[in-house]
Amino acid sequence: MSDIAARTRSERQVWAAPGSSHDRLVRLSSIVLPVAIGVLAAFLVMAPLTMRGDVSFLLDKNKVEVAKERLLIQKALYRGEDGKGQPFALTAGNATQKSSSEPIVKLSELSAAIRLPDGPASLIANQGRYNMTTEQVMMDGPVLFRAANGYRLDTQNSIVDLKTRKLQSGGAVTGTVPQGRFSANAMKADLETHIVTLDGNARLRIVPGRAK
Repeated sequence: MSDIAARTRSERQVWAAPGSSHDRLVRLSSIVLPVAIGVLAAFLVMAPLTMRGDVSFLLDKNKVEVAKERLLIQKALYRGEDGKGQPFALTAGNATQKSSSEPIVKLSELSAAIRLPDGPASLIANQGRYNMTTEQVMMDGPVLFRAANGYRLDTQNSIVDLKTRKLQSGGAVTGTVPQGRFSANAMKADLETHIVTLDGNARLRIVPGRAK
């Protein structure tokens, strides 16, 4: 080994020897660096709690998605009682309510189960609107009513009052009663007493032997 190489190696050994300035620097760093990291971490955690002032931002209303429905329910069920305390149940595949202050609920695939003195009855429609305040159902499109003893009503765009059990059609109606079949341009019906009032082009075909 040359004298220059030996001298360089000796200087490095002295610089790295225990108790040298480098050794003291390493020991000091092993203490100071962890403490500094702990202080920095504590500052980052506490900074959001000590910040004051409001944070503001601008929102472009043209780029914000607005919910079209406030409440959308699948497989909705509404229960109530009529003026005589008889229960009814209104079910729907989907129910949509725009706001909590609006009592109108839009229904699809709706059906109503009503208990009448002579047995259960049902109302079926594709879609409609239920007023939770008046408990009236405004049904759009075809409406089917089925009750005991062969009572059947087929009509369009009808309004049913679940409290009074009365139905008013908004279009042509056909039906079947124990006495026979009937048709008319419009109809009012008391679903409980089975009293039907026909209006416009009323026709009734009575089956002999059934009329009382």
